Amino acid sequence: MILALAVGAAFSGVILYSYYQYRLDQTDNQVNRLISGYSQAFRNAEAQLGAQTNAAKAQIQAQLAPLRQLQAQASTLTALVKKLGPSVFFVHTLDRAGQPSVGSAFVVSSSAGRSLLLTSYATVEAATTSPGPPVYVQQGAISTPVTVRSWDPTYDLALIVLARGHLPALSPAPSNPAPALGERVFALSGLGAGGGSISQGAITEVSANGIEFNTPISAAFQGGPLVDSTGRVLGVASRSYAPLGFASDGVWFAPYVSAACQRVLSCPGGSLPGS
Repeated sequence: MILALAVGAAFSGVILYSYYQYRLDQTDNQVNRLISGYSQAFRNAEAQLGAQTNAAKAQIQAQLAPLRQLQAQASTLTALVKKLGPSVFFVHTLDRAGQPSVGSAFVVSSSAGRSLLLTSYATVEAATTSPGPPVYVQQGAISTPVTVRSWDPTYDLALIVLARGHLPALSPAPSNPAPALGERVFALSGLGAGGGSISQGAITEVSANGIEFNTPISAAFQGGPLVDSTGRVLGVASRSYAPLGFASDGVWFAPYVSAACQRVLSCPGGSLPGS
């Protein structure tokens, strides 16, 4: 009987162990299938994500293409600064509170002994009263005193006289055809390590009052020339000219350069030289 019980117990143990091993193998197989399925699903998801990423990049590049066409290359910006820099000056003086007031100016006419420069009235406003602070123009490290000749607060224009001749005058852009919406424009300042600095943007509106544009204009740029891609002057960059009667934020207005002939400068034939 004892022997029979021992044999029965051993047989039952074999059966239980076999069943346990069978269940363990089944579990291992299920786990392996699950892992394999997850791995395949992960690879599929990774491939789909990669394809979607590439498609999104292609779509972004396509959408940026028109914008890149509006953005000038570095060589274009460098060429404009080199070409126009000798005609653009940094202007510095004091405001009515005795604080620094800065801007830029550019040559519109030059003879043997003097040159006429346009700038922003807002920059030299304090110097239009007597007594007023001295006004200087600067190229590089050299500052030269100038005389404020005439001004127009409404159009933010002022004419200053520099006692130096034979300077290259900038040429105005022709009035016909008129500037087009979306046309690329550049603002120049006489302040910069390379002889000047430049910013770029586009025309957002054209009207009888002047040009609306989104080119960044810091204080050092006001009064400087707003030019087209060939370097011809379209208008005078301003931070305070407001023909609509209210200030703008991020979009500026520039009076046409020809407005100087009616406001601050006597022009032979009614237009700037080169018009």
